[in-house]
Amino acid sequence: MIVVTGATGNVGRELVRILVAAGEQVTAVSRGPAEVPDGVRHHQADLGVPEGLRPALEGADALFLLVAGDDPQGILDRARAAGVGRVVLLSSQGVGTRPEVYRHPAGFEAAVRRSGLDWTVLRSGGLNSNAFAWAETIRTRRTATAPFADIGLPTVDPADVAEVAAAVLREPGHTGRTYELTGPALTTPRERAAAMGAALGEPVRFVEQTREEARAQMSAFMPEPVVEGTLAILGAPLPAERAPSPAVERILGRPPRPFADWAARSAPAFR
Repeated sequence: MIVVTGATGNVGRELVRILVAAGEQVTAVSRGPAEVPDGVRHHQADLGVPEGLRPALEGADALFLLVAGDDPQGILDRARAAGVGRVVLLSSQGVGTRPEVYRHPAGFEAAVRRSGLDWTVLRSGGLNSNAFAWAETIRTRRTATAPFADIGLPTVDPADVAEVAAAVLREPGHTGRTYELTGPALTTPRERAAAMGAALGEPVRFVEQTREEARAQMSAFMPEPVVEGTLAILGAPLPAERAPSPAVERILGRPPRPFADWAARSAPAFR
């Protein structure tokens, strides 16, 4: 059995679907109630309270773990005690490029590496699904706003991250590996807004925010160091943050999906 934490998120929901389609037994873990595919066991738990995961981990062989809560060692200790042998951690590309900012996911990575379990770390770049932040303004005003309009990054489709996670959970040869996951090419915020317009069949107007406007918006839901780190990546990305990674194609045997593919699949949320 495979336990998937964050099972209602953009990556976790798709991972559950892929694993079920492959014939795996799955326990889906989320903080709130969730609708899950037939045959999937659901367990409601908060990763910040590792003891609450104990029932979900019973009988499991593998764990897909998000960076959430502050006690990765507590989670991993309970996983090992339950007989889990493999853990796949979804982390952030920023651990490798800006470790001074991304200390929280770095702590999870360190705990996974010393856990005694077979481990693999997936360092995701920015997800295409971050564009859901535009859903309301695109639905109501056909407008998208973001800072740094013409600076490109190789954002990644969450479905590709999920497919890689499923492969790593189910196949041998990935133990002790750290993979950076990105999309196939650089796209700018302006280009992503245009792609949403193409998917909807009508133009989406793009409005560039100032750095200060973006900081104020992000500060409502991010800690200050993460806000500054995120703005630095968006506005002055390092060469490593702009370089498309070969990992998705190497693992899946096909190129990662372009942003336009995600936009077409996600268009109903923006109508």
